[in-house]
Amino acid sequence: MAKLWFNTLIGLSLVLSSIMLYYAQFILFHDPRNTIFYLFQDIAFVPLQVFIVTLILEGILSAREKREIIRKMNVVISAFYSEVGINAIKALSVYVQDIGKINSLLNVDLNWKDEDFRAAARNIKLLQYDMSSKGGDLDRLKSFLAEKRGFILTMFENTNLLEHDTFTDMLWAVFHISDELESRDSLDSLPENDLEHLSIDLERAYQLLVYEWVYYMHYLKKEYPYLFSLAVRKSPFNENSSVIIS
Repeated sequence: MAKLWFNTLIGLSLVLSSIMLYYAQFILFHDPRNTIFYLFQDIAFVPLQVFIVTLILEGILSAREKREIIRKMNVVISAFYSEVGINAIKALSVYVQDIGKINSLLNVDLNWKDEDFRAAARNIKLLQYDMSSKGGDLDRLKSFLAEKRGFILTMFENTNLLEHDTFTDMLWAVFHISDELESRDSLDSLPENDLEHLSIDLERAYQLLVYEWVYYMHYLKKEYPYLFSLAVRKSPFNENSSVIIS
């Protein structure tokens, strides 16, 4: 309310100043015809001024602001995959029944182009992952996610991620697995229905992790080729990957 009154006061002051200046011009030069002529000329320019300021300049500023938000958002995504994401994909890959098929689809190399990333993203959404919670050590997965729980929670506090709904969905899916595993006193001898439920949770998180990884790699390829080179060498979908350049 105080800001509204302040803006109203400023507006009235500016209008009053304009009236006083036109009046002073009339008193000094005694030429009402020219005064009215220039007044209408100034008013005629107002719509064009509004167009320039509100549409063109605001559009430029908005686009620049959006680019800055995307840049900050991708910094956060990069930090996530460096700290948690890559190892999370590896940890969940053991639960995939046919991991070779996924590895062949996502064997990213330095020569991948935009259409390769787009095709990979489409395939990831359509793929049947057929994951089973019996395929790996749930206690080991529980320990890994518990270790990274604090880092994942800090991700939710980052306002830059508000622009990226699918990444936030992925964080929730990964956090949900951690919550499910932490909520069970023992992961030994779980009933079949419970194992099936965990398999669905694993598949949801894995699919979102992989999809966001493709997006992340595509961004690095376009904006930071040297980071993309390292990310390719650390790919969780290449069993022979190594950061050492031979």
